[in-house]
Amino acid sequence: MSKAGSQNRVVDPVLTSVAIGYTNGAFIGHFLFPRVPVGVRGGTILEFGKEAFKRFAARRSPGSGTKRIRFGHEGKKFALTQDSLEGVVPREELQDAEQTPGINLGSGAVTSTLDIMLNLLEDEQATIARNPSNYSTSNKLDLTASSWRNPDRNPLEDIAAGRVAVANKIAKKPNTLALSESAYEALRTNPHVSGKFSGIKASAITETDLAAVIGIERVVVGSALIEPVGGGEPAPTWGNDAVLAYTDIGSVADRGRPSYGYTYTLNGNPFVEPTYYDNNAKSWIYPVTYERSPELTGVDAGYLFIGAGADYTG
Repeated sequence: MSKAGSQNRVVDPVLTSVAIGYTNGAFIGHFLFPRVPVGVRGGTILEFGKEAFKRFAARRSPGSGTKRIRFGHEGKKFALTQDSLEGVVPREELQDAEQTPGINLGSGAVTSTLDIMLNLLEDEQATIARNPSNYSTSNKLDLTASSWRNPDRNPLEDIAAGRVAVANKIAKKPNTLALSESAYEALRTNPHVSGKFSGIKASAITETDLAAVIGIERVVVGSALIEPVGGGEPAPTWGNDAVLAYTDIGSVADRGRPSYGYTYTLNGNPFVEPTYYDNNAKSWIYPVTYERSPELTGVDAGYLFIGAGADYTG
């Protein structure tokens, strides 16, 4: 581990392993922005370049010089942000739990705290992915007025057009379709889609079924909710939108792969510091810290369907 990632850090190794391995099925941001470990808290993103598509003069004659190629190009800077919260377990609850086999309030406090952190990260990832200004005109489609709930609209044609748009930019077909809950329902109940499944109710069509019909590696559905910035009732994190993308798990040493995005994560994160007892609160405290930054590294590798699951009145 690098000095930047380990200096002055004391961790609980058991609970940290719980935190690092923890996932929540409601979250899908990591499919678009897979986690990539980094040893520093800031740096430069190496973005995908067009070198692979150029007509280089590769041929050489004996004794002549050899042309050199530099892959990728340095893009914007990234800086990790730190989220840190403490889970609290009152002494009385811990004492009661000790009398019940199979209950581990310490691990529960860590995973509950991490759920909150992952929900915040999911919101950041969705905010980036759902921002139309991040996409070129050829890589987005506004379906607000005629969504996939319109029985006359064929979502499979929309998705096919999106695949072509991405492939024309990066020479790779998208491998991930990320859907909001509303877009998922609109897609699988659309007659152009449900008609592909003879004898199966639309409500029984799964993500795996959709992936097979579309011809894509994975279809994922985000069901996370989060309170609006100004307060109020929690709302769907992914709204009514859908994102088609090519994503590839890699590292900062991959020299600018055309992957849609990454979540740069400090080595060893998230981590749990040693538990301590607060005499005033008469509670055990479980501190959890997560340093990360979701980044859009290859916008040409994505295609945004705005309002794919929006209501349609006809």
